[in-house]
Amino acid sequence: MRKIFGAAVTACGLAALGAATVASAQTSTPVGGSNVAGHYIVVLDDGVTGSAASAGINHARAHGLAPTHVYSRALRGYSAPMSASAARQLAADPAVAFVEPDGVVSIAAQTLPTGINRVDAELSPTAAIDGVDRRVDVDVAVIDTGVDLDHPDLNVYTAGAKNCSTGKSADDGNGHGTHVAGTIGALDNSIGVVGVAPGVRIWPVRVLNNRGSGTTSDVICGIDYVTAHASQIEVANMSLGGSGSDDSNCGNTNGDAEHVAICRSVAAGVTYAVAAGNNAGDAAQNVPAAYDEVITVSALADFNGQPGGGAAPTCRTDVDDTFADFSNFGTDVDLIAPGVCILSTWKSARYNTISGTSMAAPHVAGGAALYKATHVTATPAAVESALQAAGTTNWIWPSQDPDGIQEKLLNVSGF
Repeated sequence: MRKIFGAAVTACGLAALGAATVASAQTSTPVGGSNVAGHYIVVLDDGVTGSAASAGINHARAHGLAPTHVYSRALRGYSAPMSASAARQLAADPAVAFVEPDGVVSIAAQTLPTGINRVDAELSPTAAIDGVDRRVDVDVAVIDTGVDLDHPDLNVYTAGAKNCSTGKSADDGNGHGTHVAGTIGALDNSIGVVGVAPGVRIWPVRVLNNRGSGTTSDVICGIDYVTAHASQIEVANMSLGGSGSDDSNCGNTNGDAEHVAICRSVAAGVTYAVAAGNNAGDAAQNVPAAYDEVITVSALADFNGQPGGGAAPTCRTDVDDTFADFSNFGTDVDLIAPGVCILSTWKSARYNTISGTSMAAPHVAGGAALYKATHVTATPAAVESALQAAGTTNWIWPSQDPDGIQEKLLNVSGF
């Protein structure tokens, strides 16, 4: 299942996005968790002729299939309902790179925390937080449950909204995506809250339903959409995930379509911030957290926005200024950011406080947006390096972090 980390895909709080793959007419090692019965993702070989836009449609129709999604940018292929035997036969087609069973994804939100002060966003000259609505000139995609399209504290680019999930609108029926959006870029307008990069244009990309769940094919649809608009979208946040692992060849050696899509989207210039997951386990067992091409973010428990510890817990029990007790860890984690008891925007023009690595990742997405605002040609790798170089170790460690690695704490004061 996939989850929101914060989610089958689930918002984070995690579930697996992936599922066992079918490649070369054989079932390979599972890439994810629970499968969607009778639904598969077909990735075409790069050598297939014809336009990218028509290749998936033509191939599906030639095999008597009715595609639910057609992918043309992040990868070439489609998703469609079919039997297991049909999937095995299709995998033997020379035009097919591999066939992957669709997986379930969802949100896994805990309590969401606020950390604008802890990452020193109020000291950033680009953020310029002073109650005057100036707006950072960067576009950020929120690949999630959607976003409240008319929240008064968000700069939502409704013309860029995309729904890859249920229903007809990218409006948020859960709240998780709106919360993520607020941490990234809530307006500096003296009401509600303020984000790390105030006023960035938020592109709502809905891949999870009102329960915070979705499928791998939905998530790939979202990545595909972001990739199609890579000339406009600089940063994307994915506070969701599911069970799975990395491989050495961007998904091509283990039949992981999501990894293929992520790699090509990053190559197109989009910087991805993703949640590490909320299982108190190794992030290497969750995707997209395990992918090397993204910035994977673990969660810090911080209750007062200040270093040093000692503050009393608020919305949940944890230890101030330490590694959050639910957060995933490991060598795939690139940064740590506040993720406990975060106050942010919510659906229906409201606000809410929740926790999870879903809340940590958007702090980093906001930081990436601040850096891109003044380094417009920076590659995703350069953005990640800059964020890590600016990070601090000014938090109590090893505390609850079991991997022996003290990740840098996001600090955007110099951006």
